[in-house]
This record gives sequence, C-alpha cells and structure tokens, in this order.
Amino acid sequence: MGLNEEPPAGARPAPARGRAPAGRAVLVGALGVVYGDIGTSPLYAMRTVFSIDGGAVHPTTADVFGVVSLVFWSITLIVSIKYVTFVLRADNDGEGGVMALAALARQALHAGRAGRAAALLALGALGAALFYGDSVITPAISVLSAVEGLEVTSPALAEFVLLIAATILALLFAGQRWGTGRVGTVFGPVMLVWFGCIGLAGAAEVIRHPGILAGLSPTYAARFVVDHPLIAFLATSAVVLAVTGAEALYADVGHFGRGPIRRSWFAIVFPALTLNYLGQAALIIGAPDSRVNPFFLLLPGWARLPMVVLATVATVIASQAVIAGAFSMSRQAMRLGFLPYLRVRQTSRQEYGQIYLPGVNWCLFAAVLVVVLAFQSSIRLAAAYGVAVTGTFLITTALFLILARDLWRWDGWRVALFAVVFGSLEATFFAASLTKVTHGGWLTLLIAAALFIAMLTWRRGRELVTARRVEKEGPLRDFIDGLRAADIPQVPGVAVFPHPNKETTPLALRANVAHNQVRHRRIVIISGRTANVPHIPWESRLTIDGLGDPHDGIIHITAVFGFQDATDFPEALRRAAGHPGAEGLELDRVSYFVSRISLRRTRDPGLAAWRKRLFIALAHGAASQVEFLQLPDERTIVLSAEVPV
Repeated sequence: MGLNEEPPAGARPAPARGRAPAGRAVLVGALGVVYGDIGTSPLYAMRTVFSIDGGAVHPTTADVFGVVSLVFWSITLIVSIKYVTFVLRADNDGEGGVMALAALARQALHAGRAGRAAALLALGALGAALFYGDSVITPAISVLSAVEGLEVTSPALAEFVLLIAATILALLFAGQRWGTGRVGTVFGPVMLVWFGCIGLAGAAEVIRHPGILAGLSPTYAARFVVDHPLIAFLATSAVVLAVTGAEALYADVGHFGRGPIRRSWFAIVFPALTLNYLGQAALIIGAPDSRVNPFFLLLPGWARLPMVVLATVATVIASQAVIAGAFSMSRQAMRLGFLPYLRVRQTSRQEYGQIYLPGVNWCLFAAVLVVVLAFQSSIRLAAAYGVAVTGTFLITTALFLILARDLWRWDGWRVALFAVVFGSLEATFFAASLTKVTHGGWLTLLIAAALFIAMLTWRRGRELVTARRVEKEGPLRDFIDGLRAADIPQVPGVAVFPHPNKETTPLALRANVAHNQVRHRRIVIISGRTANVPHIPWESRLTIDGLGDPHDGIIHITAVFGFQDATDFPEALRRAAGHPGAEGLELDRVSYFVSRISLRRTRDPGLAAWRKRLFIALAHGAASQVEFLQLPDERTIVLSAEVPV
C-alpha cells in the first residue's frame, strides 16, 4: 500500500451554491435530516433537568418558571439567533460546519499571517473532532432511548433492547447509501407529524394554564440564576440538551441550503419546541410528580402508546442529522488536508452537498455499536452528552467572530456584543458539562482527542511528504527539455500519466524513463478538476497544451468535470483524441502510469516516531487512485517512489 501523491483529480471539488431550491419537498426533507436531533430533545431535556444531582431543581413554581425560561432563551439565543440568523450566512460556497468556517476565517486573514491561519485551521479541526465525538453519542443515545420506550408497552421486551437497537442502527447506516435527499424524503413526513403532535400536546396544556406563557420572559431565568446560582449552574448541564443538534444544523447546510433550513426552523420546529416545553412546565407546576416523564404525561392515556411508537421512529431519525453532518465534515477535512482521500459518492443530481462516504459511514457505525454495547442504556450515556457539543459551540463562536471582524468588517462594538452574549452563555454550558466528565463525558473527549491527533498528524505528515515529493519531481519544463536534448529512443504507443498539475514532473514518468531508458512516442499528462455545476458538456470540458513544442508528442490535458460527472480519465482521453494538439492518439495502444508514494519511516525530524507510524497507517487506508479515475486494471501500471518520512 502507499500514499497517492495528492488527492486525485476530483477529490477536491469546488462547492456548489449555498442556496438550495426552497420548495415544499425540500422543506420537508430538511425536517427529516437536519432537525431530528434537536427535535427530539423534549423527550429527555426537562426530565433530566429535574433529576440532576438527586433532584436539586425542585418542581416549585419559581424553579419551573426559571427552568423553562432558561430553555426557551437558550434555544432562542443559540439556535434562532446565533446559528439560524448569523452563522448560516457563513457558508463556504454552500458548505457549513466548523471546518468550513475555519477555512473562511483563514481566507479573511491578511497576507503574512501564515502562523495564525494554521492555528485557525487547527481550531477548526478540533471542532470537527468534537463533532465526530457527538456523532457517535447521538445515534447511540437516540436509538437506545427509543427502544427503551418500547418497555412501556411490554416489560418483557427489556432483554431484547440491545439486539433491537443494534438491528435498527444497522438498518439506519445501511440506508445512508441512498443519500440524504432520499432519506429526507422518507423521514421528513414522519418528522412533520412529530412536530405537529408535540406542538399540539404542549398547546393543549398551555391553553389550560395560560399563565405559563409568562415563562417566556428572561426575567425568570435571571431570577433563577441569582437566587440559586449553584443549582442553576448544575441545571445548565441538562438545559444544554435542548440545543444539541444546533451544530449539526450548520454542518448540514450543504445538503439542503440556507433557505429551507431557516424556513422550516421558524415556521415549524421552533414553535413546536416552544409549545411543548411550555406545556411540560405547566404540567409539572400542576402535578409535580409528572416531572419523572413530563413529555408522555402531557398526553391523554389513549395517546401515549401511539406516541411511544412515533417517538421511537423520531429518535431514530435524530441520528440522521449528525450522520449527514459527519459526511460533510469529512469531505471538508479532506479538502483542507486533514484526512486522507476517502471515497465520496454523490447521491443527488442537483445538490453538491448530498454525499455518501462509505468508509466514514461504516466506521461511525462500528463506533456507535461499541458504545451501545458498552454503556447498554441511555441513562448511562446521558452523562456523556454535552461536552463535545458545547466545545464545538465555543469554537464556532470564536471562528465566526474572526470572520465577522476581518471579512465582513463588523464594528468593534458588534463583535464585542456577540462575544459577550454568546461566548459567556456557551462558556457556562461548557463548564457545567465538564462536571459530567467522570460520569461518561470522558467518552466524547477521548474520541475527539484521538481524531484531533490523527487529523493533525495527517496534515503534518502530508506537508513533509509533499515537500520531499516536489523535490523528487522537479520542474516539468526542465524534464521535457532534458528528454529532447538526450534524444532518448521512442517506443510505439501512448503513455498517460495522471498528475495534479502541469508544473512538476509525474514521478511515474521519471521512473519509466530512468529504468527503461526509452520514452513512448506519445506522452499525455492529464490533470482534472471539478466545477460547481452538476454537468459540463464535453465540448467545454477539455483544454490541451502542447507544452511549448507541438511536434515532440508530449501534451498536457486539463479535464474539468461537473460534480455529478464521473471522473473518467479514459473517456476524457477518448474525447480529446482528434482535438488540435491531440491528433493521432492511438487509443488501442494506451497505457496508464500512476505514481504512488511508498513511505519509509526514518529518524528524520518533523514527526515523532509514533506519529510517523500513525501517518503511514492512515496512508494505507487512502482510497485507490486507479479506482477513482476509472483506469482499466489491465492497462494500468503503478510505479512506486519511496519517500522518507
């Protein structure tokens, strides 16, 4: 196994536009993919608040009003204002997520600040690593809590909970291959029913006790914090459960666009969540014992069993938001050089952001399954929730402020106000979540730390390898001049060398000439890039460069592909044949020569020994360039070049 010289052509496609069609179907699809996580938080958020620390928060009128006010204003500030109103504006040519934001913030920096730019990317990588940690916890706790709800109908099912949960998870991850658009088409209508039901359930209780509407005032939250500072601090570690899913909302912007996400939030999701939390609060005030499970006790007896079934489906859907976000985050990490190239499959003919990464999907499934089998209940997993999410919140705020100041030219007072309002709130959430570390919060921190180290190791190792590879390649023009001057014998046929650019010499070309002391009569160096449109007609796709001498048989072809077009180099070569500069290519005598880097671990400085071993292991897992470029195995020769690392 080896390391591709660079991610092959098409591995870094240019993103699509940030606005997806805002039709009704897209709005419903966004409900199924984007809002599953935050949409199911009423199942456990209020119940958890009143159960923390042995019931430190009492079901008194003052405490309940304080809690529901905290929940409402946390959702309003973090989700409605910060993410939906402001952060969604910061899409990176259609893609969201903390890594896309880090790339934008880096672009906003002035020239000559390379050190700070690298630090911003590292901060983005840390945020992405934390998001991956949450991507493991969310499916595990969502599916477990859903399946455990089946025990309400029959306690005898308790012994089958883990088996049923594992089966549901397997089906969920297996279904990702059909793409988030199709998954959203299936899940969207279910979530529309879900939000309608939880909104109606809460509204019915609010109508019976309209005084609870006063809980929307921030004064109750402030009074709760002032009167019971320690209890309020502990409560925020559970209140944060009401806003988990906000970062997934941003990470999923590439799947549906800003418009549908904003419209569905303000028209459907936010009103339904608000009504349900108000209804639960009103119920707890009137019947304090209902705090053990206020969500289901909001409903009349006849409706509870159907709601258990609907909740089971909805919490499974909640996993979809972070899975889709993990796909988007992984592609961004590849484009920024923090992950090796992985196979990416486009699942939509219209939307660039709708993708499927088989490797990420099944690694995530394996991690989720291990967590489910290790913790075995959602109660044990609940303590692990929050640390990664709130850490990502803080990183997103920091990166957004840099972007707003340096690119959007916000006034200093606006930057300071944003930092004080959101930074202080999220710092409180993060500090409160740290109290859970010894009770399970260590899990997400461990996952995030491992991934962060791997990402930094890959980026640093790739920098070292690239520098040493470029030294070996040398300028292409100088190499061609040397071929002409040496009058090397020519053999019949066409030698094609895939290569990222036309400035340096493909190592496979150097190796072929050095070992065989001949060159092919026709030499084609071909590079590819991907545009931000679904399809590009062939007549607009190819550019041919004679590299200074149209008669020496050496040319360079640049092929531009639409993001939905297959990156098919043999077809590009066939289409190029006959164009000016590429006349006479004998397509039946084509051989493809692919450069592959073989890494040799040395004691050279640059990386610690254990990080070199990790880097080489990651390189072995990179996708095959031959497969990606659709090169025929029987005509492809892979030439390795050893690079010390």
